[in-house]
Amino acid sequence: MGVSDRPFGRAFEDFVVGDVYRHWPGKTITEADDHLFCMITMNHHPLHTDAYFAEHSTVHQRNVVVGNLVYSIVLGMSVPDISGSAIANLEVESLIHRKPTFHGDTIYAESRVLAAEPSKSKPDRGIVTVETFGYNQDGDEVVYFRRKVMVWRKDSVPTRKFPYAEPR
Repeated sequence: MGVSDRPFGRAFEDFVVGDVYRHWPGKTITEADDHLFCMITMNHHPLHTDAYFAEHSTVHQRNVVVGNLVYSIVLGMSVPDISGSAIANLEVESLIHRKPTFHGDTIYAESRVLAAEPSKSKPDRGIVTVETFGYNQDGDEVVYFRRKVMVWRKDSVPTRKFPYAEPR
């Protein structure tokens, strides 16, 4: 019997400028997802939560998913490939909502490595710049963001400890 650990995140040396990571799986955003996120974040705008208001008083004539939920989902989708073993997310340089997302849309994402620079002050880490794109099921880009992540160099990645010594 073999045992394998699923990689979660990358070390600095694993990032190659120009590489593209397609994040999997996608996520269908339900009305419940949107309403819960709106209530948790205190965004009570009826565009997101009131179907009658949206139908009669908005451009799209239906509820629009709150943009920060779309961003959060796409960011979360990128974690296993980009920041799963990061020290810190340093900066979101830009965030652009290109098109609306609606209840029932399925979001997919991919990220491209733009830069990888060793830290000038700490030799055990580096700074990686990525751009991430979120697409709906029709292939329309709905969100774009660019961010910087501080990651460990390969020789400094902390060892993961499991709560048990041997496979069961």
